Amino acid sequence: MISILIITHGTLGESLIHCASHVLNKRPPRLQQLGVTAQDDPALLLPQARTLITELDAGDGVLILTDIYGGTPSNLAAKLVAPGKIEAVAGVSLPMLIRVLTYRDRDLQTIVTKAISGGCEGVMRVPTLKLHNAATGS
Repeated sequence: MISILIITHGTLGESLIHCASHVLNKRPPRLQQLGVTAQDDPALLLPQARTLITELDAGDGVLILTDIYGGTPSNLAAKLVAPGKIEAVAGVSLPMLIRVLTYRDRDLQTIVTKAISGGCEGVMRVPTLKLHNAATGS
C-alpha cells in the first residue's frame, strides 16, 4: 500500500483528510499531513517531514501531495523526492485525494498518474439541474 503525506499551507491538509474520511466512512491508514504556517522555518520542517515519511512508509513508497506548485510546501516536498520511492504531486484537491486513496494498492508511478488525472477530472463546470416545479406544471 502506498503511503500518503499531504504537505500544505495551514490546515488544508487536515481538512482534506477529514473530508476524505467522511466520504470513505473511515480514516484511511498510512495517511498523514504536515501544515506549514507563515511563522515556520522550512529548514526546521524538513527533518519533521522526513520523520513522517519514515513512519508512514511500509516499503511500497510514499506519495506526497502539496497544494500550490512553487510554494513552501511543494519546495519542501521537492527536497524529499527520491524517484521510485518518494514522489510528489502539486495541486492537491479532494477529488485527487479520493482517487489516490482508491488506487493506492497499485505501484507508485500508477498512483502519480491517478493523482494527476483525479485532480484534472475533478475540475468541471456544474450544470444547472432542471427541477420539476409542481406549482407551474413545468
